[in-house]
Amino acid sequence: MGLAKEIKVAVIPATIANTFIKQMHYSHKIKVGCRLHLGAFLHNKLHGVMSFGPPMDTRKVVNLVQPTGWNDMLELNRMAFDDYLPRNSESRCLAIAIRMIKKNAPHIKWILSYSDATQCGDGTIYRAAGFKLTQVRQSDQIIQLPNGQRITKLSLTVPGSNTRLQVMRMLGLTDDGSAGMKKFTDAGCINVPGFQNRYICVIDPKCKIVCPILPYSSINDAGAGMYKGQHKVVIRADGLI
Repeated sequence: MGLAKEIKVAVIPATIANTFIKQMHYSHKIKVGCRLHLGAFLHNKLHGVMSFGPPMDTRKVVNLVQPTGWNDMLELNRMAFDDYLPRNSESRCLAIAIRMIKKNAPHIKWILSYSDATQCGDGTIYRAAGFKLTQVRQSDQIIQLPNGQRITKLSLTVPGSNTRLQVMRMLGLTDDGSAGMKKFTDAGCINVPGFQNRYICVIDPKCKIVCPILPYSSINDAGAGMYKGQHKVVIRADGLI
């Protein structure tokens, strides 16, 4: 395993984690509300960050694993690594992070994460770390602005949000308080088609995933394969792409 054995994972302050994420995460955006930030170090230099916190809407996901209380799970909200570490370092660091959470926060029973198969990847890291695939769904949540910048639809449909106001100023729009997208599409904003894959890692052996667990092949079957922002071309047994 070479250098990978020398990687250390440790808790780091939010300020350091967020600075790294803004530089290295493909979105260049942090997730507000993260409670735990873990850094991956090699030779005393930070090369990766994993930030954990509550889901955006706990009500929609808390019942995916049973038994689970409201505060018994975390979402891996952000994961960003530079290109310095050896191959497979991300999945190894994620596995170490889960062991650390199990030891130091025993009330956490499971971890949720999503892979952005619209802009980034289909979840190779999660599969290598033993996460179970529980959903592959088409996503229309990424919006491309006329200048090519990409943002989430949610950030445009929350009245008063900073991102919404900034985009409106850029497009010369007036905020009338409505949450609809029509004003943005009329101004040249478009949906970026893609997929979002949901993964779950159960930490507490007394808990069980109660939603369907999908074979990893479901990703390619749905046309949701992606690696480093590039869609995978899959040739089927019948010769079709």
